[in-house]
Order: sequence, then C-alpha cells, then structure tokens
Amino acid sequence: MNPVKYLMAVLITFAGLPANAQETFPNRPITMIVAFPPGGVADITGRPTAVAMEKILKQPVTVLNRPGAAGAVGNSAVANAKPDGYTILMALSSISVIPAADELFNRKPAYALDQFAPIALITADPTILVVHPSLPVKTLKELISLARAKPGEMSYSSSGIYGALHMPMEMFLYSAKLKMRHVPTTGGGPAITALLGGHVAMTAGGPAAISAHVKSGKLRTIVSWGAERIPSFPDLPTFRELGYKDVEYYIWAGLFAPRGTPDAMMKVLRDGARRAVQEPDFKSAMAKVDSLVQYKDAPEFQQYWLADAKRLAALVQVVGKVEDKK
Repeated sequence: MNPVKYLMAVLITFAGLPANAQETFPNRPITMIVAFPPGGVADITGRPTAVAMEKILKQPVTVLNRPGAAGAVGNSAVANAKPDGYTILMALSSISVIPAADELFNRKPAYALDQFAPIALITADPTILVVHPSLPVKTLKELISLARAKPGEMSYSSSGIYGALHMPMEMFLYSAKLKMRHVPTTGGGPAITALLGGHVAMTAGGPAAISAHVKSGKLRTIVSWGAERIPSFPDLPTFRELGYKDVEYYIWAGLFAPRGTPDAMMKVLRDGARRAVQEPDFKSAMAKVDSLVQYKDAPEFQQYWLADAKRLAALVQVVGKVEDKK
C-alpha cells in the first residue's frame, strides 16, 4: 500500500476512537476509593452515592476502602491513578490538611492538591463533640472543668493525626487552653469504636457517624462546631453560642477524579453525581444518618474547596507539629 494512503488510513481509524470512547463511557466498572475504613463519614456517604450513581451510569460503582495515614494512602492512590474516569475518590475535608502537614514537617508530600479534579461536593456537616455516657458531664462547661482538673489525663480518639476529626478537637483545645491525650486511629469508624468501647472519653464526629449511637444512648452529645444549630439536633448548642467564636469546623465529603481526566468523562461523572443526590434512596440514606446534603457542582465546589483548604492550612500552623507517639 502507498505509505501516504496507509498513514491516512491509520489516522482515520484512530481519529474515531476517542469520540467512540467518550460516547460509551463508562463501559466497565468504576472504582470509588474511600480513604478510610467502614463506619466513618466518607464510607457512610460514599456507599449510597455509589449505589445511586450505578443506576444512572449503568455500570457498577465499587467502593474500595484504602485506609491509612489519616487518608493519605487512599488520596494518594487516586492522585496517581490513570486519569481515565474509572477511578474516583470520595474524600473528606482532611484531603486539604495532609499536604499542609507535610510542608510543616519539611517532608516529601504524599500528593499535591492540584493532582485532583473536583467532581461534586456531596455533604457538609459541622462536627459534633460526643462523649462516652460514663463520663460525668452533660455540658461543655462541665467537660472543661473536668479536663482542667485532670490536665493531660482525659483522652479523645480521632481518624488520624491532622485528620478530619483531629483538627476540630485541636481547635477546641487550643481555644479553651486545655490538654488532653490524643489517641489516633485509622479512620472515623475506628475512632467511634474506640469511644463506644470506653477506651477514650470523647471524640469529634459528623452526624452521619454518630447519629445512631446517640439515638441508642450509647453516646452523649455535648456541643457542635457549626455556625448554627443542626436541624436534627435542635437542642445541641454550638461553640459559638457558648462564647468560642473562632471554634467552627465542618467535615465535608466530596468526589474527585485524578487531574487530567478528559472533559467528556468529567461531564459524565458530574452529571452522575448531580442526579445521584436527587435519587430518593440516596436522600433517604442521608436523612437516616442526619447528614445534610450540600451538593455543589465542580466549579462551585472548586471555589469552596480552595477557600476551605486555605483556612485548614492556617489551622495546621496553629496546631504545629504533632508526632504519632503510638
């Protein structure tokens, strides 16, 4: 065959592939990585989101838990994944803290924020301070008095150093000038389990992770990090109400893809997320755990995320270097 005609035939053949691939995306299962163990906010939000997106995308959306290092392991896996639309991340607000902590310690970053492309914000809830019912306190004033009487003795669990549950506790302790013993775990689920077992006195948790345990009497709420009271916990005061004006923190869950994922694939994923949060079963699942759906599409989510990341990076500097003493 004439070399020129052969080259033209090859180019024509390959020219059609991207369009065809875009038309059929997705044509195989999608993996949604959750960077924490089951039982935490990311997992509780991720699973109903995956189920709803399956119906819309007509392909399985499989949740894969990849816990470790307060979310760094799973986040890094997606940051370095092939940007083809088949690997996505259900991340928490702590995604922004890890690079700031790496910079603080002058260590090689696990990932950079610009390695991710936002798909959609799904939920955003203020964290809630919960205690084991055996702790003889029912108000923030009583808790602070007890902590001051036992400096460094009372303990709290978290999802990991600089994680989504560690940062609000440090914010509170810094503002109230308290000292407590930090017990980091591998995720929000294990942090709650540690509290339920009486191994620690308290923890911070999103409504989705603590609601059922509060309703069953296994945990007691003390105060919320929200700017306003949570509708599903109308009797729960906020730190702001009680005089701690700068103690405010939200744990949000959002979907990301690796940077460089083609626009056509991103459009499909964004549309899938938008329609997923409108599914009755998804709404019901979130309502059962008292989690507020706060959907934002990629452009608005990008702005929200970057503003939050800047605030959390500043908080890391306030908290300073925290070593894992386990």
